[in-house]
Order: sequence, then C-alpha cells, then structure tokens
Amino acid sequence: MLTNQSCNNTNKNLSYNSIYKKENIFLCRKTNPMIQRIQTLYLILALVLTGILPFIFPLWTLESGDKYLFMANQSYAAFFGLSTSLSLLAILFYKKRQHQFVIGRLNIILNLILLGLFVYRSLNISGETVTVSEKGIGMFLPIVAIVFLVLANKAIKKDEDLVKSVDRLR
Repeated sequence: MLTNQSCNNTNKNLSYNSIYKKENIFLCRKTNPMIQRIQTLYLILALVLTGILPFIFPLWTLESGDKYLFMANQSYAAFFGLSTSLSLLAILFYKKRQHQFVIGRLNIILNLILLGLFVYRSLNISGETVTVSEKGIGMFLPIVAIVFLVLANKAIKKDEDLVKSVDRLR
C-alpha cells in the first residue's frame, strides 16, 4: 500500500496520462464519504432529527405530568427507526444519486405518515375531557425532518441535472 508521500513521488515520476490510470488513483486516492456535499449535511440533520432527538424531546405530556416518549408506542418507534434507517441509507448511497433521490422520497412519505399519526392522536387528545395533555416539541420533529429531506432532494436533483448537462457537452 502506498502512503501519501510515496503517492506524490510516484505521481511525479509518471507522465500526465499515466497519472489518471485507475490503479494509480485507486492506490493514492483517499476515500471520502462526500460529507462536503450539501445534501449529505441535510440528510445528517434529518437523521439526527429522527434518530436522536425523539429520545430527548417527549411527544406530549400527560395530565399526570408524565412525559410520553415515542418508545411507549411500537408504531411510533418503528416509524422513527425506519426514517432513521432510510436517512442513513441515503447517506451511504452518495455515489448513486437516483437511488438517493428515491430513498429521500420514501423517507418523506414515511415522515408524512408519522405526522398524520401524530395529528390524529393530538385531535383525539384535545377532544378528551378526562385526560387533557400538553403537546410536546417531539410532535414537530417529522415536520422539520421533512423540510430537510426536501432540501436534500432538491440538492440531489440539482447535482443530477449538472451531471446530465456535462454529459450533453461530450
């Protein structure tokens, strides 16, 4: 395996055309998970919103003062887990923009379903006279995650259009 110093020395001795051969690039290139792309940052924020923050912020507070976290209901936990998994999968598919775009769309639909469940539950909670509860900030996490996923999909689409325009010039 070549180190960075030996890669630089090897590349200095090679001609311009031979530097770009696959074997030299493969040995000398550092692997980078494309963190510098803006859609990756948006996907990381969506991952944090659906994977970490639901443990911190309650969905709502019951009349007794108990905080209702997402883990109390299996369907909420499943939807948050799937959304987190899809965000991670989209980050890992950084080389396949079309797959990343489709996964982002599926994640948006999943968060919309989760938001619908929260709205349904909040309408049932506010209509009850026996147990009145206070809505928590955790109910709004899917909304913010949807915003970041839409921004990520716009950036992915922008990259895809840029690649298509460059291919047209060839």
